[in-house]
Amino acid sequence: MTRTAAPKPPSPRRARTRRLLLEAALGVFAEEGFGRSTVEQVCERAGFTRGAFYSNFTSLDELFLAMWEERSTRLLADVREALAEVSGAAPEDAVRAALRAIPVDDAWYRVTAEFTAHALRNPSLRRVMAAREQAVQDAVLPVVVDALERAGRRVGDRDALGQALVAVHDGTAVQVLLDPGSDVVRARREALFQHVLDAYSTPVTAGQGPESGASPS
Repeated sequence: MTRTAAPKPPSPRRARTRRLLLEAALGVFAEEGFGRSTVEQVCERAGFTRGAFYSNFTSLDELFLAMWEERSTRLLADVREALAEVSGAAPEDAVRAALRAIPVDDAWYRVTAEFTAHALRNPSLRRVMAAREQAVQDAVLPVVVDALERAGRRVGDRDALGQALVAVHDGTAVQVLLDPGSDVVRARREALFQHVLDAYSTPVTAGQGPESGASPS
């Protein structure tokens, strides 16, 4: 049987080039707007030629998706670590820990909002975005559900919980960015997350397993 060789990892030099291009692109996208940004602008800021860009990415769309995947992986690791440190704690402690691990980043929000609008005009790109969004949700949800179970609560409808958490995160992130110095806004953000967790989970009583129960009506 012929074995297919595993792809070789990128060389340190190539990995550094890719990293610098990603860092430069975030700045360019945030300042210029995704739709007005060019490969030349990204290359100029990173200090590379167009050849260096196209040896790593086929387009700015692909670069953004790589940026998003990298950031999502890092966010998942941070949330997992934060929740692991509050094992068995009350749900409100888990919420605070998770929110500390989820940055509300002005530049990143502007870039993702513009790219989402761009993707909505492109059916194939929209499908890619939807699939990646679902993949992130599928990766984060087990961590959240596990934390709730350790706190003595069970989740009936995981998909509904995931959608509700995304909606609360996106909506309250805008509010925080519009009024970044407000402790009241951040406290309400935390309370809304807690309300969602309470609405989509129920206390586990004696004799009940974590998988029993129904989703909220």
